[in-house]
Amino acid sequence: MKSQDVKEIKESVRKHYADLVKTDESCCSSPTCCPDPETDNPAEKNGYTEAQISSIPIDATEHSFGCGNPLAYADVQEGDVVVDLGSGAGIDVLLASQLVGESGRAIGIDMTPEMIEKARQNAEASGAENVDFRLGEIESMPVEGESVDWIISNCVICLSPDKHKVFEEAYRVLKPGGKLVVSDMVANNMPEWARTAVSVWVRCISGALPEDQYLDSIRQAGFENVRVLSKSAYAKMRRVEISSVKVEAVKPA
Repeated sequence: MKSQDVKEIKESVRKHYADLVKTDESCCSSPTCCPDPETDNPAEKNGYTEAQISSIPIDATEHSFGCGNPLAYADVQEGDVVVDLGSGAGIDVLLASQLVGESGRAIGIDMTPEMIEKARQNAEASGAENVDFRLGEIESMPVEGESVDWIISNCVICLSPDKHKVFEEAYRVLKPGGKLVVSDMVANNMPEWARTAVSVWVRCISGALPEDQYLDSIRQAGFENVRVLSKSAYAKMRRVEISSVKVEAVKPA
């Protein structure tokens, strides 16, 4: 991908989410992307429990732009360090902070200043003191190497124009034996024209890789035991099949 295309995509994604945080829309507000939502609360639709939703500020759940609940698949323990890639309004960071306790740390990384500000407001409202929201790009994380137990992400890596770099960075910051657990979008039969359509990219579609390519990119970064934990059909647009997958991978000890 040309550097100009990468820059345009990143700026468009940043602007899109800066605008979303000021409204009640979701990441996939297009009816072709998210047909027939079962609930009005996006967090409930994405698999968060009532207990989880009620334990954090409603603003964090209503501005949840993900496609799943990665923490439902991660055995986060007290004292762990968790990094959330593309942390948005903070839903997964705040929930992780409850699991890691006072001796642990939950860190959110987001490239949109408005999202960082929103997340910090939600952290203050929740009284969470073991959280840290950092402005930065997930292709170049502001995180020390081999300092993290868990990398989680929720429908964000699909928005990156350089997913291999994201996985390389995840590998760099994880401790030996650390795990990557993400909920993300994959798509088969994506037409070539859609790959550079920015208006479709920001809605979690154009940047979604075929499943086998997505998993191979994780392996190429050095991860082992790469496996799909769960998969569900998300939408179908003509021949394009879009799915939400939960993927786990391990950095060798």
